[in-house]
Amino acid sequence: MKTRVILGSLACLLLFSGADWQQFRGGDNTGSTDSVDLPPTEFSVETASSDAKNVVWSVDLPARGVSSPIVVGDQVFVTGVSGAKQERLHVLAYAKSNGKLNWHRQFWATGRTLCHPTSSVAAPTPASDGNCIYAFYSSNDLICLDLAGNLRWYRGLTLENPTAANDVGMAASPLVADGVVIVQVENKGDSFATGLDAATGESLWRAPRTADMNWTSPALFQPEGAKPQVLLQSTDKLTAHDVRTGEELWLYQGKCDGISSPVSKGDLILFAADGITALRAGAGSSNWEKVWQEAGLSTGSPSAVVHRGKVYVLNRAGVLTCGDTATGKVLWKTRAKGPYWATPLAIGDLLYLVNQDGAAHVVKTSGEKGEVLSTMEFGESVLASPAYSDGSLYFRGERHLWRIGTP
Repeated sequence: MKTRVILGSLACLLLFSGADWQQFRGGDNTGSTDSVDLPPTEFSVETASSDAKNVVWSVDLPARGVSSPIVVGDQVFVTGVSGAKQERLHVLAYAKSNGKLNWHRQFWATGRTLCHPTSSVAAPTPASDGNCIYAFYSSNDLICLDLAGNLRWYRGLTLENPTAANDVGMAASPLVADGVVIVQVENKGDSFATGLDAATGESLWRAPRTADMNWTSPALFQPEGAKPQVLLQSTDKLTAHDVRTGEELWLYQGKCDGISSPVSKGDLILFAADGITALRAGAGSSNWEKVWQEAGLSTGSPSAVVHRGKVYVLNRAGVLTCGDTATGKVLWKTRAKGPYWATPLAIGDLLYLVNQDGAAHVVKTSGEKGEVLSTMEFGESVLASPAYSDGSLYFRGERHLWRIGTP
């Protein structure tokens, strides 16, 4: 049985704005931005013992989640859940300028909501193409709303695939590219990736995947002169697929990480396998070339970040390692107290990290080694990766959403 509600035929195109942060790790999935508008390197949130500094606004969140915020136009979007069994799904839109709540939509989950207490049914980060918001949940419910909060369509993928679930929860974030929303549903039961028409929610393709526990997110890959491709990383392989048809273009067979997601820049792909493995696959290629493999670039739960010819990996203990993307050579290591779940964000010569306990570190990445410039405390757990837009950072914690910037 299919559970699809279509309430419109809005054309949703891939429209990445340089000022927006439209999905997990930003529009190009690298976790970085080329903007020259730098956020503050020091800030503090208001507590009983300290005043706020460089906080443009903060809001109390009515629903819990570990998904990251995204920024689209003049709004910031977050997802969350509530209820004894996390069965109530929330999508919230806040004004970028002042944090005012613009709208709040709620839905009932149709799939399984059991998950690890550290995580949440609202673990996947929503995605946008500049016209719509695609909110995905561990229950495998996928909701499409326009930017005003109007429901466009709804798919309950667990109703269509009854064994698609696991006991600790799903976490793969959706990817939207070339008018297609791609979700990766990998577990011990019904395991697959699927591409849905962004305008209608209709299924365009379905690709069977390895039946194993996996939490990686699909990633965009677009070498020069080629159509956009989607990278799917499973515990035993990495594959590239045509975004529109789902056709498998090439396959890398080998043990891969089940949490840290792949990243690409140009024709170079980096993913967590025996440390970090780098492949090169050009336009029209049906194969790949292994460029390097470096065990010293070991990653934990955070995904690798690629920025200005460097790759940054962060393990759970808080060891940050910088490598050269051309050769894989380890350039330096530094320690920033962990543990970590959130993927770092790179801008200019700065890297922003936030650990599970809510301690944010700003690391200067230029020079011979990384230097921790400052450390700030949010005062609550932070598992979500930060977002960036127009000189400000957006952090989502256990109970709050903050915009950090120059007021």
